[in-house]
Amino acid sequence: MLLTVDLDRLRLRPGERLLDAGCGEGRHCVGALDRGAHVVGLDLDPAALRSGTARVRERARARGTLGAMVRGDAFHLPFPDECFDKVICSEVMEHVHDYRAAARELARVTRPEGMLAVTIPTATSEALYLRAGDDYFESPGGHIRIFQPRELARGLAQAGLATVGVGFAHALHTPYWLLRSLAGLPRADENALVRAYRVFLIRATTSPLLTRLERVLNYCFPKSLILYAEKRRLRAAPGRA
Repeated sequence: MLLTVDLDRLRLRPGERLLDAGCGEGRHCVGALDRGAHVVGLDLDPAALRSGTARVRERARARGTLGAMVRGDAFHLPFPDECFDKVICSEVMEHVHDYRAAARELARVTRPEGMLAVTIPTATSEALYLRAGDDYFESPGGHIRIFQPRELARGLAQAGLATVGVGFAHALHTPYWLLRSLAGLPRADENALVRAYRVFLIRATTSPLLTRLERVLNYCFPKSLILYAEKRRLRAAPGRA
């Protein structure tokens, strides 16, 4: 399964509660359920939720855990404070205007010493797509900013989340989105080269050789960057128990 977040680096353990904010069709939800976690996926897209809900529920039943998908946004999470051990927010922050507010809300629902993984497209790949055409940023629901990693890390820090690790992923997807940008996103699926490369990507997910190759290429031209962060426990004020 194609995951952006390394669940080992997130230190996900059986029985922990995980929120996938911006879950799409639930690929990280399924990956977490396979680790024995209790999972809630949240997304604004009803079509994505309809597509993924049955699979998440079925996988949860098979694993003897809890799995659900709900509709909502990262600015108003319908959960109480400090109720999740781990949180994933993958490829969301580049779409929202106030990513700092989203980071504060993610921090709110994370328990002290819990961990988060927040992923964004790399600035290098985004700049490349922008040079190839404007569709990538002007299409409905497209990206509204090109992130620098330090910018995101500062936003997380302001929310009380300390970055403890960095990862890179999906180098083989970088040429794919470049091809789509060159073809023009509204028409990209009609392009024979785009369709052929998509077939290659699907085959690559099941090829150990290509998986190892991509791990090397991730250090050269990754599509996504992952910040792993920890919610630090607040220290008691002097003179207080």
